[in-house]
Amino acid sequence: MTIYSSLTAGVAGLLTNAHRLGSISDNIANSSTQGYKRADTDFHSLVNKGLGGEYSAGGVRATTQRLVGENGAYTNTKNATDIAVRGRGLLPVTTRSAVTQGDHTDNLLLTTTGSFRTDSEGYLTSTSGLVLMGWKAKADGTMSVYPRDTTQGLEPIKINRNQFLHDPTTKITFSANLPATGTEVGADGSVEKSSLEYFDNLGKSQALNIEFTPKVPASGNASNAWTMTIKDSAQNNAVVGEYVLIFDDSRAKGGVLKSVTTKSGGAYSDTTGKMTLTVAGGPIDFTIGKLGEKGAITQLSDAYSLIKSETDGSQVGSISSVEIDEKGFVIATFDNGITRTVYQVPMVDVPNPNGLYGLDSQTFKPSLDSGPFFLWDAGKGPTGEIKGYALEESTVDVASEMIDMIQTQRAYSSNAKVIQTLDEMMQETTNIKR
Repeated sequence: MTIYSSLTAGVAGLLTNAHRLGSISDNIANSSTQGYKRADTDFHSLVNKGLGGEYSAGGVRATTQRLVGENGAYTNTKNATDIAVRGRGLLPVTTRSAVTQGDHTDNLLLTTTGSFRTDSEGYLTSTSGLVLMGWKAKADGTMSVYPRDTTQGLEPIKINRNQFLHDPTTKITFSANLPATGTEVGADGSVEKSSLEYFDNLGKSQALNIEFTPKVPASGNASNAWTMTIKDSAQNNAVVGEYVLIFDDSRAKGGVLKSVTTKSGGAYSDTTGKMTLTVAGGPIDFTIGKLGEKGAITQLSDAYSLIKSETDGSQVGSISSVEIDEKGFVIATFDNGITRTVYQVPMVDVPNPNGLYGLDSQTFKPSLDSGPFFLWDAGKGPTGEIKGYALEESTVDVASEMIDMIQTQRAYSSNAKVIQTLDEMMQETTNIKR
């Protein structure tokens, strides 16, 4: 009885070592495959209870698992949308065919790295045909609240290179120096002018035309008073604000704003130093500085000069580049200088990464062994960050695999020797009758 159980154990040894050699050969073949997770084969003994104290060999069995939780080294690249996971977590992807058929939410795949570039339709696609997925941002670049335990809300990331974007102007900061001689007796009453460009709601260039008219006294001291009139070119130079500025002539505060009186338009605020002008496209916060503030509009010396003009907003521009930052935000940069978040790539985590079901092209799917998935913001919770301009290398150490292969070869030969010895023993048993 024991001799036959030994034969069965020897055969099991051959099969399990051949099984292990298969995983080793797969690892070596993929030692240069980016994002490849090595397979590890473990042996488990099988014990059969003998009868009457007799020992019966049970043999051995092998199990193999993919070590998805291991991280490989990183290779730096020149492509902004080459990304890898630094730490725990996986990237959500789907196949190009699933995108075409519109069932990408039912075909969630996971990977840890990928070289993504826009294809002919603008989808961020890897060379193996995987499309990166994420949550789409609102038009202003902010993110909505999406469910974290389902694929609802995830969609293929599509970059429209022909997309145009602009920011309308909402804030202007203006300061200038008015000539102190302009409000003295005998001054010629010259009007000082400036024109400030702003962008309307359609990205068109408009202008606020500003005029400073001095109050020239007939006699006595200088008035130190100017009327500031602001006109909007988008409304045929209609007046959108008129204010009387009076400047201090004391020794301590000579030349700074002493008071501002609103005649029309948005009221001037002493606490903020600004007024709100209603142009054709909507309100614009127009800042001239606080009373007594040296950085505000001043009245000094005998010449008019523009000191500062700062305007937000921009004209229409198209996408010039796209990057993915460490938090998973896909940021588009436009040629007019605007940067805008267009998508967010979440980090997918499961309780047991090594239990994920492995598929082609270094992709995985959740399984009963891995547990349910959850979508995290990159860098939060248990997940790591996203590393841009980088790809993850294979986790295979060829030297270690070669050593394992030598050990496997020796074990296989030893099991073959056991079978050969058992054959000789059974032959001797047969020869007893002769």
